[in-house]
Amino acid sequence: MKKIYLYTLAGAFTFLGAGCNKLKDFGDVNNNPAATVTPIPSALLSNVEASLGGYGSTGTEAISGGQYAQYFTETQYSGTSLYNLPQNGFTGNYAGNLNNLQLVINQNPNKNMVNVAKILQQYIFWIVTDSWGDVPYSEALKGSSNILPKYDTQETIYKGILTTLTDAINSFDSSPISGDIIYGGDVASWKRMANSLKLLVAVQMSNVTASSSVASAAASEAITSGVITTNDQNFKLQFPGGNYKSSWWNLYNGRKDFAEAKTLTDITASTSDPRQAAFGGESEVVGNVNTSSIGVPYGLARLTVTAFTDANPKWARILRGDYRLENGYVMLISAAETWLARAEAANLGWISESISANYKSGVTASFDQWGAGTPSTAYLNQFPVTDTKDADITHAQVKNISTQRWISSYPDGHMGWNIWRKTGWPSLTPAPDATNSSKKIVRRFVYATSEYNTNGANVNAAVARLSGGDSQDSRVWWDTRKDKDNN
Repeated sequence: MKKIYLYTLAGAFTFLGAGCNKLKDFGDVNNNPAATVTPIPSALLSNVEASLGGYGSTGTEAISGGQYAQYFTETQYSGTSLYNLPQNGFTGNYAGNLNNLQLVINQNPNKNMVNVAKILQQYIFWIVTDSWGDVPYSEALKGSSNILPKYDTQETIYKGILTTLTDAINSFDSSPISGDIIYGGDVASWKRMANSLKLLVAVQMSNVTASSSVASAAASEAITSGVITTNDQNFKLQFPGGNYKSSWWNLYNGRKDFAEAKTLTDITASTSDPRQAAFGGESEVVGNVNTSSIGVPYGLARLTVTAFTDANPKWARILRGDYRLENGYVMLISAAETWLARAEAANLGWISESISANYKSGVTASFDQWGAGTPSTAYLNQFPVTDTKDADITHAQVKNISTQRWISSYPDGHMGWNIWRKTGWPSLTPAPDATNSSKKIVRRFVYATSEYNTNGANVNAAVARLSGGDSQDSRVWWDTRKDKDNN
C-alpha cells in the first residue's frame, strides 16, 4: 500500500454536509452518492472534535499510557500492563483526524476556522510524538507531493508545536467558527485552550537543558496571554448520548476488562483523598453511585488477577458509575492541570508567580472538578509545597507537585504517563508478572511493522537516533531523568 493512503487520504472521504454546533446534529444529512462531493469545513471540524475523546480516555495512546502510569490495570487479558511489545501504528491519526483538519486548512474558509484546525492538529501531534518519539510532522499531510515523509526529531516537533500555537493564538480575528461542538465558536475559549496546551508542552520539555530558554519563554507567554483557570473553561468533550456515547460508557459496554489500579487507591487511601469517591466505582453498571477503593493489584497474570477480582467483586472500576453515563464527558485539558503546570513553571523559575498559591489553586480546582469539596489544610500539608524554588527532581518539592499533577490528571493516561516519565513521581514498581526481558515499565511505543515496509528509509533514520534502538525501553527526547528506582 502506498504511503499516501496511510498518511493523507483515508480521512478525506468523510465529507458530511452539516454546519452543526452540537454533537447530536451530526450524521443527519443524506448525500447523493452520484453527486460530486466537496469537503465541508464545518462538518470536518465537528467530525474531528467528536472523535477527540479517545485521546484522553480509551484510545491506544491513552489507555496504554494509563496502564504504564498505573492508573489502570487489566482484569481479563493481561498484556499491556505486563509490558507486551507495544508495536502500535500511528498512521490512523494521520489518515483520519490530522488529514481532516488539514482539509479544513487547505479549504481556508476563514482565519479562525484555520486557527482552530491548526490548534487541534498540534494537540494530536503532541500525543503522537509523546507516544513514539520521532514521527512525521513537517512533511506529513502533503498529499501526493510527498508520500514518504521524513520523521522529524521530537525536539523539532515540540518547537514546531509551540510556534504553530503561538501563531494561531496571535492571529484570531472576528470570523465565525462553524461546526465547533466544544466551545461553540467562542474565540476567547480557543485562545485559552491553545495557551494551556502551549504551557503543558513547554513544561513537558523542562528537563532538556538545551531547550530551557525556548520552553520558559513559551510558558511565560502562554500564562501572560491567558490559560484555563476555572472548570467552566475546561477543554472537554461533552457527549449527548444516544448515537454518540461517552468513551467511558463504552469501556464497560458488555465488558469489564479494566480496573483502577491499587497503586492509585493506595495513594488516595493513605492520604484520605476524597476524590477517590469519584475515581473508582464498585460496579460497571452505568449510573451506579456506589464508590470503591478496592484497587486491583497492578500487573498480574490473568489467573492471579481473576482470582483477586472473583474474591473482591466490588473491585474499583475506572470512575464511579455516574461519571460513565452515555452523556458524560471526557476531560482533555483541565484547570487543575494548568494551575499545577504553572506551579511547576514557577518552581523552575520561569515565571514570578507564587509556587504555593498556584499549587493550591490546582489541587482546589481538581477537588471541585470531582465534587470533592475544598482541600483541607491537613490534606495539603501531606504534600507540602513552599515558595522556595527547588527544581531538583529527587527532592520533595518536585515530588509533591508531580504527584498532585499525576492524581489530578486521572483518568487521562497520556498525561499520567508523561508526568511519570519526566519526573519519576509517583514512584512506581514495575509489574510483578512483567513479560518483557528488562522487566521495566514501557517508555515508548515501538514503530509498527508497516512503517518499515512502506517508509523504511525514514523510519530507520529515526531508529538510528534512538539510544537503544527501536525498543520499548528507549526514551523519547524529553525523557532525560536519571533513574532513581531502576525503572
